[in-house]
Amino acid sequence: MIPRIDARLLAAGDAATVAALSAGATETGFLTVHSTAIPRARVEEVLAAYRDFFHQPAEAKARVDMARTGSNRGWGGPGSEQVDPMANPDYKEVFDCGLELPPDDPVAALGLPSYAPNLWPDAPEGFAATLRGYYRDACAVALDLLGGIAGAIGEDAGFFADKFTRPMALLRGNWYPPRPDWAGAKDFGIAAHTDYGCLTLLATDGAPGLEVLDRSGAWIPVQAPPGEFVINFGEMLEIWTNGRVKATLHRVVGGPEERISVPLFFNPDFDTNVAPIGSGRVVQAVDHLQKRFDETYLHLQKKA
Repeated sequence: MIPRIDARLLAAGDAATVAALSAGATETGFLTVHSTAIPRARVEEVLAAYRDFFHQPAEAKARVDMARTGSNRGWGGPGSEQVDPMANPDYKEVFDCGLELPPDDPVAALGLPSYAPNLWPDAPEGFAATLRGYYRDACAVALDLLGGIAGAIGEDAGFFADKFTRPMALLRGNWYPPRPDWAGAKDFGIAAHTDYGCLTLLATDGAPGLEVLDRSGAWIPVQAPPGEFVINFGEMLEIWTNGRVKATLHRVVGGPEERISVPLFFNPDFDTNVAPIGSGRVVQAVDHLQKRFDETYLHLQKKA
């Protein structure tokens, strides 16, 4: 079972809710959360903005095509990602944006792809403003959840608090069109994968499609209506916590209807040490993350 938790009870320290959060983090690698600081109307506004963008003609979206860059900012067309090398490139489309650093920020001068400038389209109107506001609020919710997870696995509740001052957080819109007639056994909206970073805060339009591999080896569906979030954990957090938090395989095969999902991939500052706690080793977060991006985005593979 995938736990469903109330963010208000978690903030109040309710013992049963903390236990459910711990089970989601350490056993299933997935949970759902409701009653966060982000209301349903706000999520629906974001979903509508992405829908308007993705429904534009391809030539309009191509003006912000990330394939012309050395980063993952802007639009990624069908086949631009291959999360499973044993499957065909994913047939979904994406739009990625991230943290915008002030020009005088010393980290901006480093030129790291994880802090690359965003590519904003001219249309739909208000697109950038809507996503910027949601990005800020979603990062706050994600950091609160990480505080709860730290306590649930036996670390100080403030363990993560100072490690996300310039988060390498990536906000994405996924557009899964109806599954194409030509799709075969190796074709997916997104093939089976584990997320690369720490915590993923996923909003969806409520359409089915997401499947999670449970511990028995069965694929089980996971759904949440707009305003309720699916939470899962990535490879970086599994490594960082010595395997106490689980990164779980998941996929979207696709169906007869379109589906839009909006994950926030919440990752720490670039120079955070994400080696196993207490190991004495040093692994910078940016090195782990960029390696996985380079393996997944086809345009980054070509540049490499």
